[in-house]
Amino acid sequence: MDRFSSSTIIPESFIGAKDDLTTQLALVWNQIKAPLIVPLLRLAVFLCLIMSVMMFIERVYMGVVITLVKLFVRKPEKRYKWEPMKDDIELGNSSYPMVLVQVPMYNEREVYQLSIGAACGLSWPSDRIIIQVLDDSTDPTVKELVQLECQRWASKGVNIKYEVRDNRNGYKAGALKEGMKRSYVKQCDCVAIFDADFQPEPDFLWRTVPFLVHNPELALIQARWKFVNADECLMTRMQEMSLDYHFTVEQEVGSSTYAFFGFNGTAGVWRISALNEAGGWKDRTTVEDMDLAVRASLKGWKFLYLSDLKVKNELPSTLRAYRYQQHRWSCGPANLFRKMVLEIINNKKVSLWKKIHVIYSFFFVRKVVAHINTFVFYCIVLPATVLVPEVVVPKWGAVYIPSVITILNAVGTPRSLHLLVFWILFENVMSLHRTKATIIGLLEASRVNEWVVTEKLGDALKAKAGGKAPKKPRFKIGERIHLLELGVAFFLFFCGCYDVMFGKNHYFIFLFIQALAFFIMAFGYVGTIVPQS
Repeated sequence: MDRFSSSTIIPESFIGAKDDLTTQLALVWNQIKAPLIVPLLRLAVFLCLIMSVMMFIERVYMGVVITLVKLFVRKPEKRYKWEPMKDDIELGNSSYPMVLVQVPMYNEREVYQLSIGAACGLSWPSDRIIIQVLDDSTDPTVKELVQLECQRWASKGVNIKYEVRDNRNGYKAGALKEGMKRSYVKQCDCVAIFDADFQPEPDFLWRTVPFLVHNPELALIQARWKFVNADECLMTRMQEMSLDYHFTVEQEVGSSTYAFFGFNGTAGVWRISALNEAGGWKDRTTVEDMDLAVRASLKGWKFLYLSDLKVKNELPSTLRAYRYQQHRWSCGPANLFRKMVLEIINNKKVSLWKKIHVIYSFFFVRKVVAHINTFVFYCIVLPATVLVPEVVVPKWGAVYIPSVITILNAVGTPRSLHLLVFWILFENVMSLHRTKATIIGLLEASRVNEWVVTEKLGDALKAKAGGKAPKKPRFKIGERIHLLELGVAFFLFFCGCYDVMFGKNHYFIFLFIQALAFFIMAFGYVGTIVPQS
């Protein structure tokens, strides 16, 4: 018994060594904290507060403008000339503009019938419209299905063209550019673009094309997106909240003030002459739509956003698909900003105020500062102040400004106000990926031109059919663990524990909840949670 007891006693030398190591680490920390850590953290807090103020001013400005727009600004039909298209007895259908409808797709097994059917269902004189399906599919089975679907509509008398390439150079931009080279496109005046999961209503062209016909200064008519699967899970509800703000506020403010906003890449109609004057489609970034919009704006063209015209589409309903989409949407604008900032500054056709709006507001604050500050301030700097009590963040920067920004963002989706806390946590976690993508875009690092097509599950078609198809599994451990998110989760958890034991800031509840959110997202569980309406 004595032998057993003595063998389980921890040697005093080991305990001493452990205490010595702890003491040494504490001494090293105390030695570097005052001369190095404290000044660096104070500088980080200062920079983050500046960025927070920039975001705050931008959000308040847009909030004021959108309020004035809703109260006093006339509707698009009053601001611009708009008259319904009428038949001309002498000219017949030739009085109508020739419209090209482009539907780019890539291995869209789930939605190809839906998208082609919606495009072919557009109401317009049959001899004045061409449906162009740009199929970049690499799956031979899908390719054959798409071709057969086009042949089926052609047999019904629809003027539909099935176009393929022998490569995928330039991805979507390359496909659209190649489609514009076809000889029959030369006779077209306008081009409407719909991604593979978009379902325009039959009267879409009747409500958009007249603006281009009667207002020669307009280059683009952009419609709003309507999400058919927003209630599928908690993640889609969070996406709806973010995108509703974009369409309700950002696009409306840009259209009403500077007649400029970023083309959303789909659900819009371009004047072909404006598209060509701007240089056509370019594949230098992953945001070819924004690239074209900025170049057209610098040529003096104006854009119009129609908030009342909605086009159904599908939100990414898997976390993997959403991560890839957000990488593209964050990396592309930052990279475009790097490529075009000098071109915007040196442009002679637009006013100084419009240049400031595009460079500072549209690009720098919304596409760079917003992503970086959300992650660095709320997920790194603010938690780090728990470990360094000498650095104090003013309450207006830690509480008041983010609260106002959050409330202003939530206005776009009133039905989801009860999910506001979940949205904050979701956005903070996604800010990690957006920040990484933004830095890649600014530095033109290795993944700068990475393009992964957003997976579409055909939820719109299932809803229309009234059936419930089996859902794909959302969680695979081998694909879902993200070490960066886990690392941030452990950092936040450690800061929370430190705050409980030694801290004075009392942020531990926020830190623990945020750590849990990063942990959940690291394993991809959020896609399985269905919210209560």
